[in-house]
Amino acid sequence: MTDYDEDEEERGGGGREPERSDSLCTFGAVVKQLRKRAGFTQEAWAERSGYSLSTCAGVEQGRRFPPPRFIERAERDFDAGGALREAVKHLSRGNGIAAWFRQLAKMELTALSLYTYECRVVPGLLQTEAYARALILGTPPLPTEEEIEELIADRLERQQLLTRKRPVTLSFIIEQAVLERRTGGDEVARELLDHLIACADIASLELQVMPLVQPYGHAGVAGPFRLLETPEHRWFGYVEGQETGQLITEDGALSRLHMRYAKLRSQALTPADSLSLLKRMRGAL
Repeated sequence: MTDYDEDEEERGGGGREPERSDSLCTFGAVVKQLRKRAGFTQEAWAERSGYSLSTCAGVEQGRRFPPPRFIERAERDFDAGGALREAVKHLSRGNGIAAWFRQLAKMELTALSLYTYECRVVPGLLQTEAYARALILGTPPLPTEEEIEELIADRLERQQLLTRKRPVTLSFIIEQAVLERRTGGDEVARELLDHLIACADIASLELQVMPLVQPYGHAGVAGPFRLLETPEHRWFGYVEGQETGQLITEDGALSRLHMRYAKLRSQALTPADSLSLLKRMRGAL
């Protein structure tokens, strides 16, 4: 699975290298031995797999969760017989990543529905590489160049969720002010708008923009949040602050978040009107 510190991922913060766990180190050692048995140097397999050498080394050293495509390519090239697919189900981070995040990351991979309201940045699932880089570089403290590349690679890897074989129902509500900010400059903003316009064509994705002027109340004043539905039809919420994140499981709190999201949907522009706005904004750049 792809692993993300959701606070860092969404607001573009610097990359803190996660603490290694026994399961990650064991998995990495197995990958290393399978690679050697298959006759690949680490450099040769990095080139063959399409992943950077730092990513491949990070997996083998237990510093990094293996992305889904990494697992599939390793299974094929190392003739692993399904061992890696099974082992990855049992991976966990060490204490460097909070328990609430590990739960969320696992649930997202098999989620039936994912609803996101965002008033700070474009959600990570919809970011372009250039926009993600601009966010990371704009948020102190600056990570190392290697950490920047890993953060961006992880973010783009996560976007496989948009085109998953079994579609997840995705709803995004983004404040217009976030798009008007032009993070990274006009060229980055143009590319981002083009990308959002293309994403609006995904059948399982609904994109709405919250207009700048909202004189009759706003259901999102308490901040951004997400709602996630599991294959068992259980719902979970997620909220975050500058350096904190919380997975919400209490029924009353979940009910309030559902009510707020329903209200936000009614207050935002319709998907059709949102697409028209995005195209007008793109034309103005």
